[in-house]
Amino acid sequence: MKHLQGKRALVTGAASGIGRAIAMELARRGTNLLLADRDQAGMSRTAIEIRGLGVNVDLFHYDAEQPEQIVALANFAKSLTGGIDILVNNAGVTYSGFTDRMTSEHWNRMLQINLHAPIRLTHELLPHLLKRRDVHLLNVCSVLGLVGMPKVCAYNTAKFGLVGFTESLRSEYGVQGVGVTALCPGLVRTNLFNSSMSNGHEKQKTPPRWTTTTPEKVARAAVRAIRKNRARVVMEPVARVMFAFKRFLPGVMDFAMQLGRQRHTEKRLAYWNPEESEAETLKRRAA
Repeated sequence: MKHLQGKRALVTGAASGIGRAIAMELARRGTNLLLADRDQAGMSRTAIEIRGLGVNVDLFHYDAEQPEQIVALANFAKSLTGGIDILVNNAGVTYSGFTDRMTSEHWNRMLQINLHAPIRLTHELLPHLLKRRDVHLLNVCSVLGLVGMPKVCAYNTAKFGLVGFTESLRSEYGVQGVGVTALCPGLVRTNLFNSSMSNGHEKQKTPPRWTTTTPEKVARAAVRAIRKNRARVVMEPVARVMFAFKRFLPGVMDFAMQLGRQRHTEKRLAYWNPEESEAETLKRRAA
């Protein structure tokens, strides 16, 4: 998609962070926007800035946890004069903590927002997009959709699924002239870390600044990917190193992940005391 002027993009999670930055970058290229988010106030602030760039902006307040609201968003997008040319699936949440301490509610929410919601929205909009000559679908995935890491299992699961979904769509519709991109940034300076879910017993940690990048850099990479129809974009040095080790030196990466095995085994057995029942352990840890 070489020309963005006059196109319209639907960007989810546009109230802040990467979604907001992508919306702003598209607006600078003359792209009209449909912003969607559950944070109505934040979305409105983004819209005010975008209108200052001289493009049209529509807003849709929705909750990605509610499938019927996703369908309503798709129907609203299709009803707009001129329709939608670009779909950016960005909305997401994360969880920090050991998998065995996650509740089923945590798992359901993670998978619904990060995986099921973008799949459902894409599926609802596909017939509309396929009628148009020049369209693009960009899914904001993550390097954690390419490399498994500890204490983010549910997030990994959703993002691995989203990467696979994106690759499959590209193989299916790329030959028909539909642009499809999996954007896989590393750690980004957004409120995702501060707002991440946890089991309430583990301290939330913000990554060192040198390991992160800005939403604006991610947005510029996203727009380049749309213009050049790139299949996959892995950006930010730490993310590239992680992915390179996974691809070319998987044994070294696995060895690194297993360091301290004996010490961590003892910590695990101290947590899951063999002399206690599971219910007794959970009660003790909750106290």
